[in-house]
Amino acid sequence: MVKLGGALDDEMTRACADVRTLVSGGAEVVVVHGGGAAADRVGTELGRPTRHLTSRDGRRSRYTDAAALDTLMLGILGRVKPTIVTALASLGVRAVGLSGLDGGMVTATRNRASRAILDGMEVIVRDDLSGRLSDVDASLPNTLLAAGFVPVISPPALSTDGPLNVDADRLAAALAVALSADTLVVLSNVPGLLRDRHDPASLITSVPVDAPEEYLALAEGRMKVKLRAAVEARRAGVGTVVLADGRTDSPVLTATGTRFVTREEHHARAS
Repeated sequence: MVKLGGALDDEMTRACADVRTLVSGGAEVVVVHGGGAAADRVGTELGRPTRHLTSRDGRRSRYTDAAALDTLMLGILGRVKPTIVTALASLGVRAVGLSGLDGGMVTATRNRASRAILDGMEVIVRDDLSGRLSDVDASLPNTLLAAGFVPVISPPALSTDGPLNVDADRLAAALAVALSADTLVVLSNVPGLLRDRHDPASLITSVPVDAPEEYLALAEGRMKVKLRAAVEARRAGVGTVVLADGRTDSPVLTATGTRFVTREEHHARAS
């Protein structure tokens, strides 16, 4: 499985040639993507600037009221997904664009009302249409894989409240587990987890999933979410999980970056 980070923006398609190589070699590949940067541009065009919530413990997240959810879906489903599917098709890969809504593939539970800082003021947020994953039904992507297609999957997810924005990294991890994937490569606009986020040479090459706390403490913002999702996937049985740089040539086949390993593997790599 390949997760294309929304921050890659126009560089998302760099991985498509690698997907073709894998499929040509007989591998089954699923692509998961976000699209926050594209959604931000759509919002600017529509006069709906992106707004963020800051929780009491400092966590920052996209404020997704009804208008923002509409903007997010326009960006992810209307711009990013067609670009990826078209790029794969131009390489001879039979790709099918899906969201978590299709076939009830991904379900989620809406976040409860909570206090947060919005536009500089503390408010009780009751209209945020974001949620946490509840379940993943792998039957649809499995059917497509068996027929020789490459599913290209993204948020939103389905809920009793309608579509919900869910985190694409957690979606990728949950899908990898549900599909019993051998490998999850998470591509972003950084080389991996950095000890100093301003220094690419400070790359941390492995994170022990048995004791990731030290490394989670180093991460900030989106990187912390990516680490948590990667740890969850590796603990749940995905054999190889790596966070790598999606801006390089052949980013999937040459993925090194930060690997998520057992404590024993971590010590062996360090020695």
